[in-house]
Amino acid sequence: MLSRVADNLYWLSRYLERAEHMARVLDVNLQRMLEQDAESASRRWDRLLRSLRISTVRVASRDPYEVTRALAFDATSVESIVSCVAAARENARQVREQISSEMWEQINRLYLQMRSVQFDTIWQGEPHRFFREVIMGSHLFEGITDSTMTHGEGWLFVQVGRYIERAQATAVLLDVSLRDLGEGSDQSPRVDDYYEWISLLKSCTAFEAYCRQYTADLRPDRIAEFLLLNAEFPHSVHFAAIEVQKGLEAISAPISGRLVARVNRLAGRLRAQLGFGQIDEILAGDIHAYLTDIQRQCAQIEAAVRHAFVAYPIETALAS
Repeated sequence: MLSRVADNLYWLSRYLERAEHMARVLDVNLQRMLEQDAESASRRWDRLLRSLRISTVRVASRDPYEVTRALAFDATSVESIVSCVAAARENARQVREQISSEMWEQINRLYLQMRSVQFDTIWQGEPHRFFREVIMGSHLFEGITDSTMTHGEGWLFVQVGRYIERAQATAVLLDVSLRDLGEGSDQSPRVDDYYEWISLLKSCTAFEAYCRQYTADLRPDRIAEFLLLNAEFPHSVHFAAIEVQKGLEAISAPISGRLVARVNRLAGRLRAQLGFGQIDEILAGDIHAYLTDIQRQCAQIEAAVRHAFVAYPIETALAS
């Protein structure tokens, strides 16, 4: 596969995953706004910006209207939902011959939906419906991709991009929440923080899955364990690491070389660290340093993937 094609498919998936994650987090926070005073809401919006890795300088206001407009509809910002969807569509357009017609129709439909709405109309009407359309549009694209695209190299790059983005986003969201709401413990959260932990789980589509495993007993240590170490929940960091390693191993199976070996080594190390991790040991140490290290390892894998499969030296191409 051409490196350009692999790069487009990889970033198509990452941008769409980013848009979905941002839409979900914004939707949950807007619903919580109805239950909070102005001071609590301001702290919540500040936490939201940090969890999305958005500069608090660029979005100086903590007014819900301004924050939502900036994060959802600001076309001049590469970090907004509309920009992420547009970037995903542009990457899909550049590899139109590599994806199915159904995939192109879905990403184009989502893009046109975003272009056709006015923020003030959405804000005065039902913001929740708009965010649900973004989330469901992304889910539909994933399903169409799995159903209509050959599960070869191209599909594998789509998978790797999605799960690297998801691992980083979940790790950052969990880290920021633990910093603001207190370290994980085996005690139930304070009343003031109870709904904040529910919001964290809902931001990761994890509330119902968590309750099935732990009932409705919300404890920070269990929440951290579920979002970080659970190997079966699709939005946990561990599950994402498993999928990244599986995808990269399949891509690199017919290839040899130092750069490819480094990709597999980094992905295997992250999966092993999470697979053998114990939440009590992690919490007994510095969980923030642990989560920061997870983000650093994801960034290393991202860079290694680019060096091995996209921007590799010409000598590597000539030798293959």
